[in-house]
Amino acid sequence: MRYVGIDPSTKTGLVILNKKGDVLLNKEVKTAIETDPQRFINIALSITWELKKDDIICIEGFSYGSKGRGVSTQYGIGWMIRAELVKHGYKYHDISPSAVKKFATGKGNMSKDGMVLPIYKHWGFESDSDNVRDAFVLAKIAQGLKGISPLTKYQSEVLDKIGG
Repeated sequence: MRYVGIDPSTKTGLVILNKKGDVLLNKEVKTAIETDPQRFINIALSITWELKKDDIICIEGFSYGSKGRGVSTQYGIGWMIRAELVKHGYKYHDISPSAVKKFATGKGNMSKDGMVLPIYKHWGFESDSDNVRDAFVLAKIAQGLKGISPLTKYQSEVLDKIGG
């Protein structure tokens, strides 16, 4: 059993933890393809290529309040990854961006930069990529859903809302 976190983006964060919670893989999944939807498909296939049958998968949900040109791209990539997961028979948990932030910091409205230190203090994990950091927290949420690691009160509250 492995725990997988996916933060969909043009540089999708992907983190896979082993049964003990050790990091097996942490990377940004990118593509050189510039045309859509081929770019979305390539990212999604690169993700599913790394997965195994019994993985517990958490994917960051959509930021519905976001605005700007990049929103449609984020939705396209996010839906394409989800479609590939379903197509390959993987189940996954959709985790809201505020739940990811609260699980890491105790606050659901923390900035990306504000998550760096709490993630390091909780788990000793660091990355220059906020996508990889979010994917790491998502993988820790997947681990938490299986009752594997000790949790703070606010982490337990997040899991209760998810159904863990």
